[in-house]
Amino acid sequence: MKLINLSEGKKIYFASDNHLGAPTTEKSFPREQKFVSWLDEIKKDAAAIFLLGDLFDFWFEYKTVVPKGFTRTLGKLAEITDAGIPVYYFVGNHDLWMNGYFEEELNIPVFHKPQEFTFNNTTFLIGHGDGLGPGDKGYKRMKKVFTNPVAKWFFRWLHPDLGVKLAQYLSVKNKLISGDEDVTFLGEDNEWLVQYCKRKLEAKHTDYFVFGHRHLPMEIELNSNSRYTNLGDWIVHYTYAVFDGKEMKLEKYKKDNKSG
Repeated sequence: MKLINLSEGKKIYFASDNHLGAPTTEKSFPREQKFVSWLDEIKKDAAAIFLLGDLFDFWFEYKTVVPKGFTRTLGKLAEITDAGIPVYYFVGNHDLWMNGYFEEELNIPVFHKPQEFTFNNTTFLIGHGDGLGPGDKGYKRMKKVFTNPVAKWFFRWLHPDLGVKLAQYLSVKNKLISGDEDVTFLGEDNEWLVQYCKRKLEAKHTDYFVFGHRHLPMEIELNSNSRYTNLGDWIVHYTYAVFDGKEMKLEKYKKDNKSG
């Protein structure tokens, strides 16, 4: 359990699923500019920022190489952490292969599983959301392959120009890998992350469950004292969540940038 106490006027921010680089770096550039503008705005009152995965549409860390691009995003994150504002990162299904770069270069801790946090005596369970709860069986099978040490070892031996290009192609084309095969609301009984949260509540109370992955912004009351929030995405919805120490809200970033 990690504890963060918010001082007066400070807030906790959450965002997920930018998929920078999809479908191409050029086409995602206006979305990156918009996200960087949002980061620049929220740093003024942020006590902490939580990024819940799939910031990039593909990310793989070789021993001495990381994917080209995303300079503005990485630079802004470095600026924020250098200013003493903590940023926490949860890997998604597109960036499973983080292995030290964010920690060493950006001072951003990286989590591969959901984590519990307490903000001002309010409890949160936070994660990307892939592979949790019932269903999502195709992806669960695929994830076992992606996280297999032997598979990662073989992929690392591909030249980065070939490996990154191949992975980017598969990431955009394969809906099973992307996790966005169906971004319509399935109904509370069929939303597998909702079911996951309800099962967790049987063992332990949590005030807020916060996940991404579904690309669909939603807020669902699990019971009178607990809520599930899905952050949506920064492709279609440009949604994020903010906790002010008392209340959690899902909001939409509406500011346009000069490129789009």
